[in-house]
Amino acid sequence: MKLVFWVVVILAIMLVARLLAARSAAREREDRSTPPPAPGRRAQAPAPDSEPMVRCAHCGIHLPRSEALLQGGLTWCGPEHARLGARALDRI
Repeated sequence: MKLVFWVVVILAIMLVARLLAARSAAREREDRSTPPPAPGRRAQAPAPDSEPMVRCAHCGIHLPRSEALLQGGLTWCGPEHARLGARALDRI
């Protein structure tokens, strides 16, 4: 019974040590990836990589606004769906 206790204690210590090492490594990677701002200059916010999403009025698929076709105040995923027209999307 003592042997099982000590095995559990050792495994718990090893698990805690591994979690702390992983957290420390993640912090180091984060620190290296973001360079400090130049003296006298404020840090600028990074440019957003995302863009607004819109929904096709015919099929309901969401796509980036830059890829959508805008006709008659509605957005479409392509010219074929714009030709077919809008559908009631609340049933989809």
